[in-house]
Amino acid sequence: MGEKKDTILGIERNIFFAGLTSFTMDTATKMIYSVMSMFLLSIGASKTLLSLIEGIAESTASLLKAFSGWFSDRIGRNKPFMLLGYALSALVVPFYALASHPVHVLVMRFVERVGKGIRTAPRDSLIAGSVKSGNTGKGFGFHKAMDNCGAIIGPLLSFAIISAFTGNYRLVFIISAIPALLSIGIIALYIKEAGKNKELPRPKISLKSFPKRFYAFLAIIFVFTLGNSSDQLLLVKANDVGINALYIPLVYLIYNAVSVLFAIPMGILSDRVGREKLIIFGYVTYSLIYFGFGRTGQAGVVIGLFAFYGLYSAATDGVQKALVADVADKDKVGTAMGIYNSLLGVTLLPASLIAGLLYDHVNNSAPFYFGAVMALLAALMMLVFYRRRLSLAKAA
Repeated sequence: MGEKKDTILGIERNIFFAGLTSFTMDTATKMIYSVMSMFLLSIGASKTLLSLIEGIAESTASLLKAFSGWFSDRIGRNKPFMLLGYALSALVVPFYALASHPVHVLVMRFVERVGKGIRTAPRDSLIAGSVKSGNTGKGFGFHKAMDNCGAIIGPLLSFAIISAFTGNYRLVFIISAIPALLSIGIIALYIKEAGKNKELPRPKISLKSFPKRFYAFLAIIFVFTLGNSSDQLLLVKANDVGINALYIPLVYLIYNAVSVLFAIPMGILSDRVGREKLIIFGYVTYSLIYFGFGRTGQAGVVIGLFAFYGLYSAATDGVQKALVADVADKDKVGTAMGIYNSLLGVTLLPASLIAGLLYDHVNNSAPFYFGAVMALLAALMMLVFYRRRLSLAKAA
């Protein structure tokens, strides 16, 4: 009986409600995100500025991810960071409706990302601490699926609003506050601490705190992320090839729908065959997709590429976090997640700057060719990383 009480639909309760929290918040943020590129262009932003807004907000706020992860490990608690982080993001989202200049969006995007910076690593640490042995990939896969379910509902709601109210982006921002506020209630009422062992020594941030394998993986992540700029440019590309701005949220929905379908199966598969194989597959898939975005000028092909983009996401996002949890010591998972998420955010600034400049000053294919090359390089590095692990295992 205890087994049943600790799970919901076969998922540990904490992971289920962490997923539900992400579902509601992602519904809100993807309502905004799916129309933000068109909104920014409508108030005078260039492609470079659009990319920089995303890059600056993510990069500066992401520095908090390492600190919040370390601090949550230090005090042995995750829930307070989740509550504060989700609350900060939830309270700022309706204020996008007041923006009349791209700089206003930058400020609000920064505050929203600060909230994400505070909550992300402690939330990932809570998930890692709540999973049963051998099911880490499944746990993160479920969370990714729930996150992307919100990313399906959000664009659908945005499409319905801008269809009914003739492109009223500001109304989208106001209504997005409803699901955002729901996320706070779910955390307060249903999330419990993952039972960290407070007898363990308090972790210190040091280069010697983690194995070399962890830093080798971070180097691969850096190379890949340098070619993985904001998804906003993908939406701009969709508009450039002739897809009406009204239907841009639905194009983004396709990507998230495919990711939802495959996130849990990919996570379970990574538990069985190894994380590295799934990540290599994801990077190669990404390289082919970005090459396709660079080559095509047809709307139908772009829509198909968005579907395959969801497959890449399912094979990498949750699986990479599961690999971080595998490599790090149990008492340092929050810190490791923080460093990992910080690297992703910080690298997004140069990635977005490069992509935006290529888009504005070369052509609308150049940033995608660059991303394809970087992803292929990262896949080769990941192959070496994998073979190195096998060699060490045989030697042992």
